[in-house]
Amino acid sequence: MNYDKVMEVIKTIVMDVCELEEKKLQNPEARFAEDLGVDSMAALEIVSKIEKTLRLPIPEERIPDMRSLKDVCDLVLKLAEEKV
Repeated sequence: MNYDKVMEVIKTIVMDVCELEEKKLQNPEARFAEDLGVDSMAALEIVSKIEKTLRLPIPEERIPDMRSLKDVCDLVLKLAEEKV
């Protein structure tokens, strides 16, 4: 998995779950709750879809670290690397 591919998958999931336009996701450091208005239920749905799409379990204790697209992408890449 490479950064750009993972970022595109995550953007697509966030756009779908939160009904956001892609232009709102241009800044990978935009915070989900504060900047994009993502609530906790939507955040859990995003995590679930990422796990299913990428076939990569995300430990529950890591979810609070997922504050932005960049955070999610970095975490997914790290988990994927650990899995190998």
